[in-house]
Amino acid sequence: MLTIDGSTGEGGGQILRTSLSLSMITGQPVRIEHIRAKRPKPGLMRQHLACVLAAQAVSGAQVSGAELGSQTLVFEPGALRPGEHAFAIGSAGSCLLVLQTVLPALMLAHAPSQLKLSGGTHNPLAPNFHFIERAFLPLLARLGVTVQTTLRRHGFYPAGGGEIWATVEPLQSGLRPFDLLDRGAARESFAESLVAAVPRRVAERELSLLKDALGWSDKQLRVPNVRQNEGPGNALIATLVHEQVTEVFTSFGEKSVTSEQVASRLLRQMNAYQASTAAVGPHLADQLALPWALAVYHSGQAAAYTSSEITGHTSTNLGVIQRFLPVRASVAQDAESCWHISLAPA
Repeated sequence: MLTIDGSTGEGGGQILRTSLSLSMITGQPVRIEHIRAKRPKPGLMRQHLACVLAAQAVSGAQVSGAELGSQTLVFEPGALRPGEHAFAIGSAGSCLLVLQTVLPALMLAHAPSQLKLSGGTHNPLAPNFHFIERAFLPLLARLGVTVQTTLRRHGFYPAGGGEIWATVEPLQSGLRPFDLLDRGAARESFAESLVAAVPRRVAERELSLLKDALGWSDKQLRVPNVRQNEGPGNALIATLVHEQVTEVFTSFGEKSVTSEQVASRLLRQMNAYQASTAAVGPHLADQLALPWALAVYHSGQAAAYTSSEITGHTSTNLGVIQRFLPVRASVAQDAESCWHISLAPA
């Protein structure tokens, strides 16, 4: 049984999720200790427990330590169980993190799967639905993975109540690794302000601030229709479409935070990315580590991508991946704001 120390690196929930994903894929039993040891509230919180139970359901695993607050988990996977699954977090915890946990295994299964996920769809410190749909899944499609997602209902923190449907198709011809070293020419850029049970003037103010800062036209500024009973919630989202990659950046409104602060946070993320020549931003770089490693592992071919920043999250994730898979990850700085992440068979 492989033992993973959950306190290494950034010491958060990503260690748990990546370990569960790779345990299911490789059949390697795993013991995870010191779970989320570097967080203010260590151990399994509700959304992390939902990830464990989802992984157990799709792999027929034997599990011990699956309870709230647990800092040690033993996970012994069985055979994959593609098909229809429904996972409810029971709080505003991110259902996209649950999808992130089971997707790598289900995309390698022999049959399709239909998932119904309920909880938070737009959460701070987690990939939101628009990021997954526009930035992450199109790159998975280029690897050969077909996933269709539908946002049935928005779910914001702290109310939750969101719902996502996802269909995962089995691979047709194996994973096809490729290099993603530059973003290509700019094709489109736009911003949206999601408001639910929040005055529309908040959205208009946020977008007006972006318009002034970026010089964008009114056509690039949108207030999508969100049912008011899906709130309260506010998310300001910028989508930058390039030839090779689409990036999505998000800033969340919350109590006692002004529209100026929300717009300023978003602009900082956008400016950091646009100042770089790298293909992807720091969050997408973290999300791509596992599928890129799996493509390298299954094909025996090296692949690489570039990122505007290397976070502790990404470094820790690469470390966990190398505990399970015979791949070698290396990170080198190409320029001031451009990092080259290479993965190759070990």
